[in-house]
Amino acid sequence: MAEGERVDKPGNIVERARAKINLTLSVVGRRADGYHELRSLVVFADVGDTVTLQLGSSPNVSVAGPFGADITGRNLVAETLAKLGQREPRLQLGSVEIEKNLPVAAGLGGGSADAAALLRAIRRANPENADTFDWIGFAAELGSDVPVCFVNRPSLMWGRGEKVLPLTSLPSLAAVLANPGVPVPADKTTQVFRRLSAPPIPETLPDPEPPPSITRAEDAIAYARAHTNDLAEPARDVIPACREVEAALASCDGCQLARISGAGPTCFGLFLSTEAAQAAAQQLSRSHPNWWVRSVTLG
Repeated sequence: MAEGERVDKPGNIVERARAKINLTLSVVGRRADGYHELRSLVVFADVGDTVTLQLGSSPNVSVAGPFGADITGRNLVAETLAKLGQREPRLQLGSVEIEKNLPVAAGLGGGSADAAALLRAIRRANPENADTFDWIGFAAELGSDVPVCFVNRPSLMWGRGEKVLPLTSLPSLAAVLANPGVPVPADKTTQVFRRLSAPPIPETLPDPEPPPSITRAEDAIAYARAHTNDLAEPARDVIPACREVEAALASCDGCQLARISGAGPTCFGLFLSTEAAQAAAQQLSRSHPNWWVRSVTLG
């Protein structure tokens, strides 16, 4: 089975919705359709939500877990179920349980990862449609991060997120994720993008060059350091606590790079060893007991 897949009790299909991390994120400009043209090197952490598809049950969504109560407004998983049932009535669906282990609106792609995990579960439940239905195209209709979360492996993402190139040579990276647990605006991402001074761009652009073949963690960190997250500065303006989290990570022994993930407020620190990352996570948990802090492997 692929990363995060398992079959629970009969009739249940379980998928891990791993946290999405933008190692790099460049905003090329604003397209004629109003979207921003992006370039991003995306990896996934070995922490995430758990999405369970219960076949044979009425389509509905229930949420539990430490951050389940924080979900308000649009439920992308419920929207996915409804749209998919309308688009392809022959698909076998069911009810969905989400164990919400990731902070909400955190810059970790949690809602998109949950929707993508559901799509993977439904694809597994419907092998006769696995190769005929346009899963990536449908994922792109749901949201910009859903296609890369559906692929669920290190990838170069571009366009508004609908174009994804899986990468095979990127090494695993030891990292620490830290979220300050502060309230964020409901339209956080909109506010962050609104603060960008993105110029208009031509209707067609050449596809980006993929990253060079990278096999060592040191080289992956150097590549990330040589690129940026263009959302970082506006994210700091919208959520000032990002600055404190970045600084705290950067001050940890062995931290090679500290950066905001996506539009924040979660930040990540990259390390050369699991032991250094674990020590840093313990240090941060002691000094900031109200933060959500995890030592992870990115890949």
